[in-house]
Amino acid sequence: MTATDAPPSITVETITVESILRSIKSEPMPDSTISPAEEDTLAHLAGGPRRIVLTGFMGAGKTTVGRKLAAALGWDFVDLDTFIEQRSGLTVPQIFAQQGETAFRQIESFALAVALRRSRVVLALGGGALELLTNRLLLEQKPGTLTVYLHAPLDVLTARCFAQQDAVARPVLADPDEAGRRFTLRLPHYQRLAGDRGIVDTTAKDSTEVVAEVKKIIEGYKAP
Repeated sequence: MTATDAPPSITVETITVESILRSIKSEPMPDSTISPAEEDTLAHLAGGPRRIVLTGFMGAGKTTVGRKLAAALGWDFVDLDTFIEQRSGLTVPQIFAQQGETAFRQIESFALAVALRRSRVVLALGGGALELLTNRLLLEQKPGTLTVYLHAPLDVLTARCFAQQDAVARPVLADPDEAGRRFTLRLPHYQRLAGDRGIVDTTAKDSTEVVAEVKKIIEGYKAP
């Protein structure tokens, strides 16, 4: 085969939103996946949640807490951003840079719908997932879904982010005013989806303490 006959190499520039959506759609579902009708019945009979969704701004500790909580429950853990990265072959910042935020949110919504088909799973969302009405409705309308908001003041959250190795990969950190605007925009959505009993103040707590608080919320869960 000559150089002119060689097939074109796949680069990040050739990856499209459509190809990412196809990859996410092809994700094989684990044995814990059940039909919507079965899930609706089980959620009411068992009384407990079928899945737990952790929300909050960047730096809230969703991934760290989610992993520990899933281990404590014997459930699976899914970080939605990581899931998207694994299926697309791109990092979230690369998708933002190449496709734009609107395209990323489309991908995120599709990935969320796929992830919510699973049961016995702790799901950590990206900080901006609840900006979209579509995502909020997915969480509200999926039976057996418990949404927990991990809260802390913005200054605490940004300090945590700057202490992390991936701080340079968070573009919003470069603009404090934009970070504040985003936090103010998202806060009512975090609070409303979690409700009064689904909010955990993480300000002065380590991840183990936060997990304990979330487990108390699970114990008090009542299916709507």
